[in-house]
Amino acid sequence: MRLCLGKINFIIMGVAALMIIVGFIMTGGAASTPDHFNPDVFSDTRVVYGPNICFLGYILMIVGICVKGPRRQVEVTESAEENEAAEQPAEAEGAQN
Repeated sequence: MRLCLGKINFIIMGVAALMIIVGFIMTGGAASTPDHFNPDVFSDTRVVYGPNICFLGYILMIVGICVKGPRRQVEVTESAEENEAAEQPAEAEGAQN
């Protein structure tokens, strides 16, 4: 079974997924309540860095899906008859020995 995506695609997508998770963790935290104002709600980590890391993770995920890895070259013969003709002499030699 051959997958459409290669090993490098899965590595890139894994890094992208980690970036997205880290970005969401950075944007999370304690909220402000009516009784207490939390100034960390407007911190640079929550407002700037976390969302930007998430955005870059999504962009990297798209790149991971779209990038083409190295292709294996497969020789294609013109017909099945050529394959059968190539196998018959080998079978005949094995029968003679």
